Amino acid sequence: QNAASPIMEELIAFHDHALMIIFLISSLVLYIISLMLTTKLTHTSTMNAQEIEMIWTILPAMILIMIALPSLRILYMTDEFNKPYLTLKAIGHQWYWSYEYSDYEDLALDSYIMPTYFLEPGEFRLLEVDNRTTLPMEAGIRVLISSQDVLHSWAVPSLGVKTDAIPGRLNQAMVASMRPGLY
Repeated sequence: QNAASPIMEELIAFHDHALMIIFLISSLVLYIISLMLTTKLTHTSTMNAQEIEMIWTILPAMILIMIALPSLRILYMTDEFNKPYLTLKAIGHQWYWSYEYSDYEDLALDSYIMPTYFLEPGEFRLLEVDNRTTLPMEAGIRVLISSQDVLHSWAVPSLGVKTDAIPGRLNQAMVASMRPGLY
């Protein structure tokens, strides 16, 4: 699915940025290896030069900084919680999820996976559920995630969120959808 939140758009842009750096490094290494295999090394004095040692020490450090700064920015963006519009509590059970809207009294639902024989054409096996969670769009939503019995993973890839549900621990994530859809 395409990105439906600003966080996921940032993650995709960071992926492209890191992939371009990896491509450039791989191309340079491949070029140097092919050059070493096809030509004779005539300037042996460059192997002991201090200038070349400075270059191959400083260049990787600069590349790591070019990767680390955008990564840290996205890390802090995913951790922001500024007055959530709604709080959703997701509790993982062995074969289903329970959702509670904490801001409203007695509003909870259980979400079970649809059996294969109930699926309509075009629906996805192991992704369709009987009760879907409905969330508002263009609003910051805090999701509190926990588990009742074993470890689970609560993920919505198009919103850029994946958090572990651990028994006895309450994890939280921020979700914001910028367009309507089924995620």
